[in-house]
This record gives sequence, C-alpha cells and structure tokens, in this order.
Amino acid sequence: MIDFTPIARMAFSSRLMAAQRFVNHGDTVQREELDMLLQQASRTEIGVKYGFGDRMTYAQFRERVPLHSYEDLRPQIMRMVRGEKDVLWRGKVTRFAQSSGTSDGKSKYIPISDESLKRCHYRGGSDVVAHYLNINPDSRMFSGKGFILGGSFANELNLPREVQVGDLSANLIANINPIVNLVRVPDKATALMEDWSRKLPALVEASRKQNITNISGVPSWFLTVLKEVIKREGASSIHDVWPNLEVFFHGGISFEPYRDEYASICDNSRMHYLETYNASEGFFAVQSSAESNAMLLLLDVGVFYEFIPIEDIDNPSPRVLPLWEVETGKTYSLVITANNGLWRYQIGDTVRVEQTSPVKIRIAGRTKHFINAFGEELMVHNADEALARTCRETGALIANYTAAPVYAHGESHGHHQWLIEFNRRPADMELFADALDSHLQDVNSDYEAKRSGSIFLDRLTITEARPGLFDRWLGSTGKLGGQRKVPRLSNDRKIMESMLAMNGE
Repeated sequence: MIDFTPIARMAFSSRLMAAQRFVNHGDTVQREELDMLLQQASRTEIGVKYGFGDRMTYAQFRERVPLHSYEDLRPQIMRMVRGEKDVLWRGKVTRFAQSSGTSDGKSKYIPISDESLKRCHYRGGSDVVAHYLNINPDSRMFSGKGFILGGSFANELNLPREVQVGDLSANLIANINPIVNLVRVPDKATALMEDWSRKLPALVEASRKQNITNISGVPSWFLTVLKEVIKREGASSIHDVWPNLEVFFHGGISFEPYRDEYASICDNSRMHYLETYNASEGFFAVQSSAESNAMLLLLDVGVFYEFIPIEDIDNPSPRVLPLWEVETGKTYSLVITANNGLWRYQIGDTVRVEQTSPVKIRIAGRTKHFINAFGEELMVHNADEALARTCRETGALIANYTAAPVYAHGESHGHHQWLIEFNRRPADMELFADALDSHLQDVNSDYEAKRSGSIFLDRLTITEARPGLFDRWLGSTGKLGGQRKVPRLSNDRKIMESMLAMNGE
C-alpha cells in the first residue's frame, strides 16, 4: 500500500499550529470559546433563562449559571432525547452517548450535537494524529490501516425515528467521513455489532490479514482482541501478525495496569503508546510529548473548562477556578461547559495539573470512585500506580480489578478488599498482597499514615476473581463492550458484594 503519511503530516500540521496559542494565550482562547458558546446558545431555553445574549463576561457567567450534576440536567436532556429542540443547545440533537448509570441506576444520555461531533470529538481525533506524527517523524502510520475498536447502539427507549442512542464510539463510527473508512477496519456492520460473543470472532477475522499500523480503543477490551488474533494466527506476538503496527491510541481507563501485559505480546522496539482523554462528554486532552504521558488540554474544541479544588468537592458552595487560575501540582474536579448543551457540568473526573503553560493534565480518578472510609483518600491513580509496580515485582499480570472497604468488626480494624482477575497469577498471593500494600503506602501518604502500626487500618486482602467475572458482571448490567468498565474503587460495598456473589464467595 502507498504510504500517505507525508501528505497526512501536512494536512494535520494546522492543528499543531493552533496548539501553539495554548502556550502563552490559553486564557484568551478559553474566553473566546466561552463567548462563542454563549452566542450559539443565546436563543435556547437555558440561554434565555440566564441571559446568554447579553455579552456576558466570565464573572457574570460564573455568578448567574449554577453548577450542574447530571441529575440537575436530566429532565431537559430527556426532553431533547424525545425530540424537543432549543432546550440546552440550539436546534434538535439526534445523537446521544449512553454512559454509565448514576446512583439511582438510570443510564445517562449525553447529547452529541452536530457541533460537538465535528468540532470536539473529530477535531480531538485529528489532534491525536497530529501530535503523534509530530512526536514520531519516522512514522509510516498511513502506509496501512487503523483498527478502531468501538461499541454499539442500544436504543432502549421509545424514541423518535431519527434519534440514535448508544456508545460514544458507535456514534463516532456511524457518522465518520466515508474517506476514513478506506483506511480503517472493521467495516461499520462489524464495528457496530452488539453481541460480543459474535463480535469478537468477527473482529479477529476482519483484521488478522490486514496491514494494521495503528489501533485505537480501551486497553482492557483491546487486549482481549489482540490475544485472540495472536491465537488465531498461531503467533507469539502481535507483531508477528501485523509487522507494521506502530502505535496504540488508548483511553477510557488507565493504561498502567496493562502496560506489562501489552509489552509481553508486542515488539516494544516498534511500538508507541499515546494516551487520550476522550469521554462521552467531549474530547478534552491528548499526550503531546514522548517524554511524558501528561496530556495537553485542548482549549479550542468548543469546551470551556473550570476546576474545583479537590478539598472543595463536598462543599455545597465550592471555589470554582477558570483555566488561568489553576496551579501546577494541584488536583481538581473538572467542570465543563460545552457545545453539546452541558452547562457548568460536573463531569465526575478529577485531574492533576502537571504544568500550566500550556496546561497539561493527568486523570486522577473519579470524584466518586475512591476509598476514604478511614481517612485514607485513596484515588484511582494511586491504585493504578501501586498495582503496576506490584505486577512488575511479582511477575503477575492482571485483567481487571476493583476494591472496596471492609469495615471494622470485633477486634479487627478495617481494611481494603481487592477483587482481582489475573491473566497470570503471582506465585505467592500473600507476598503479592504485602507488596501492593507497601506500594500503596509509597504513593499515598494518607494511606501510609492510617496503616502505621496497623492502628487504624489493617493490611489489604486479595480475593481472586474467576476468569471472565468482570465481563459477566458487566453483561449482567447491560453494559458489556465499548467503553463500559467496572469502577476501580468504591467507597461502599455495593458493587463488591454483587461481584462476590457472582464469584461464588
């Protein structure tokens, strides 16, 4: 196949030039985005309510428009789902990304307007390619095809005919430029299959004889697909099957727990990994350097960002900071205003600011996915890092995990219970638990303090999950596939108990 990479490099160079403004003029770019959002939504129901057409300043915007959770916006979003126009965004929105359920068990439906599809999600995808080609001048990415792993549609409501509800990736694949289909696999019909028992072998057959140069998807799901391709071809490495594979664009969950597993099936002298922050609500950031996986926050994709300091998360009147007031090394809960109708929306993610000019971030976890039952404030990024270190030390490989507190009873103190599905078990499970406990103390001083002398918190315990447990549990919730995943950390035992029951505990 002809290598079109030099042509692609020129085509994507404009996005690199645009990103140069983020360095010294990030505040200006963000103010311009807010002005545009307010003008575009000035005649909507919410725009009229808060006076978006009044040349509103940021200070006025912050004063007039309250912070919103999904439940605050659910009534208006469900009206949009049923076909009403000019509610939270101009015109009629006909695409919705079905996201993880809220505390009451109901699914979330995230609007995908025409503007957010093109200016946010697809522009973010262009930025990924632009930065990768910039990092890797010897890339031949467009000498072959990309393998994009996506979810499916699942219209579960009585909807107007033109409305589509499904995984974000399904919406993106269904509406992608037909030219892109010439350089990607699988075809749309296979990509959008809902039944994963049929979809997995179909993906293998669609890809195994292709010249795959790049793959895109969630690490946990793609690992399963790659192993099946290797098995089907009787190979020992994915590069035996796809010798020109050079990059994995990954997101959705942390890559760290899977890094060693990918290293075991890839020729690492030929493989690159690029982290992305592509959520149902928008495409927010992309790794822009080979030296660090901190991600460049995308400031011109129709999203205005605000940040709540992590210590204010539970404050009913929290401090809320614009981009130009964040500080390096601080962790914040992310708030977005976007061209899909989410206004001052608390997305539920926490991010750590790694630098401010331009702003680069790492995902720290979810605002509700942590354990603080004993004052230990264990975040997902702590758990991922400690687990990755432990696997490297012990030679273990994991497929999935979740953890929850076990509360004190009798003479015992509380502790954390980890439910782990292994691809390769450690030789000694107790030594694995000791190492994990030790590394958690290394990466989290609050956990270390509570563990000191086992006065407040006992050592964690490991429960081994039966093969396929996490997939079975997700399937039981109707959320198997796409970007669906089990919460890594929970501050209660609801999820843990349901999974233990399926595990026969």
